[in-house]
Amino acid sequence: MLSVIVALATTPSPVVTPDESIVTPGPLGFAAIAFIAIAVFLLVFDMLRRIRRGRYREEVNAELDAEEQARAAAAASETDDEDIDPTSPRR
Repeated sequence: MLSVIVALATTPSPVVTPDESIVTPGPLGFAAIAFIAIAVFLLVFDMLRRIRRGRYREEVNAELDAEEQARAAAAASETDDEDIDPTSPRR
């Protein structure tokens, strides 16, 4: 049995060469690949633009939130200062 497996494994199979006119993609295949490459490039470009826009929005929102918190803290400290009686001795 082992000799049969070795004989089948070492037997060369005939090499079939297909007709080149059937196998080559031709102009239609080139056009299809070019279309796919251009579509992928445009999609990646648009995706990067959208990611960049979202990142900028996050940065602006973070800055606005920080300014709002600073205003709220300033307003709170002003109201705290008004609550203190100026005639009372400070501790």
